[in-house]
Amino acid sequence: MKIKQSKVGRGVFATKSYLKGELVEVSPIIRLNKEDTLKIDDTDLYNYYYSWGNENDQAAIALGYGSLFNHSYSPNMKYIKQITKKEIHFIALRNIEKSEQLLINYNGDPSSKKKLWFDQVDLAK
Repeated sequence: MKIKQSKVGRGVFATKSYLKGELVEVSPIIRLNKEDTLKIDDTDLYNYYYSWGNENDQAAIALGYGSLFNHSYSPNMKYIKQITKKEIHFIALRNIEKSEQLLINYNGDPSSKKKLWFDQVDLAK
């Protein structure tokens, strides 16, 4: 994987092809408790963490490329939180070509069209 310029700033791009269902990335996480999560909500980290825990009241900062994937309503990957392992797994939803931007749906459900907290640019086009 490689970070380079995308339509919305930096993005993560494939340096090889992936097959549908293939594991693209395993990101270990740093878990923040509820109190620390509230502290970072007013910082730049707000846009880079995943909700975490059984009640989604904690935060997870994904290491590796995990917190750098951009959003799309037509993602080419999904993510699966591995709570007990403290990891997030990113899986190809379809075949992904080399040099294609790697995209997830921030809503968690790859098919969700729920409005996000920021204006969305369609990166899949």
